[in-house]
Amino acid sequence: LVAGSVAIFGALRRLALALPQPAAVRSRPGRVWRWRNLLVSFAHSVLAGLWALFSLWHSPELLSDIQDGYSVSGHLLVCFSSGYFIHDTLDIIFNHQSRSSWEYLVHHAMAISAFVSLIVTGRFLVAAVLLLLVEVSNIFLTVRMLLKMSNVPSPALYKANKYINLVMYFAFRLAPQAYLTWYFLRYVDVQGQGAFLTANLLLLDAMILMYFSRLLRSDFFPSLRKGSAGRDVDGEKFLID
Repeated sequence: LVAGSVAIFGALRRLALALPQPAAVRSRPGRVWRWRNLLVSFAHSVLAGLWALFSLWHSPELLSDIQDGYSVSGHLLVCFSSGYFIHDTLDIIFNHQSRSSWEYLVHHAMAISAFVSLIVTGRFLVAAVLLLLVEVSNIFLTVRMLLKMSNVPSPALYKANKYINLVMYFAFRLAPQAYLTWYFLRYVDVQGQGAFLTANLLLLDAMILMYFSRLLRSDFFPSLRKGSAGRDVDGEKFLID
């Protein structure tokens, strides 16, 4: 299932190659790969985000057993997203984008290792589904980056997405992450798989707060931006500019 998901995203990548690109992207070769990569990321966010919402809506009883609750839909979703993270890791490495995308590589390594452990043991799948609610937020975050890259002459569209993105960040990224962190620290034994997943979760907490501070500086407090630190070869942050 995971290998099949990798193949699906490989096909989506080839499809993205055939799609038209904005002039602002075509004029800067360094942006062509980034644009295509974001399109594939957008497809994963839409599919995985809606899938996670459906899984929890269809089986709300799962929320009462985060450690041992199980659903076929949730299991398939974790396999599907694992395939995406593997595909995106390979895409970054094979296209020599590791230097500008090292944060993605760290995040993907954490996600892949955690998800594989869930697939093998069948435990904590509900926690993974809750974490994948973040993909609902990523839909609007990716739209934000695509708008910036394409220089769409529509300030109203960017501004509307900016505020929607902030709300979604709280609802589908910060809230599920905070709840799971509280749950793991209070109820999960810090040994074996529980210790491994708790450590991953705490590292992810730090990354999410760092991304959130970047987002606030960029969209709401631009005067606080740190100059050119952390920029890629095109002079823009890869994750959040």
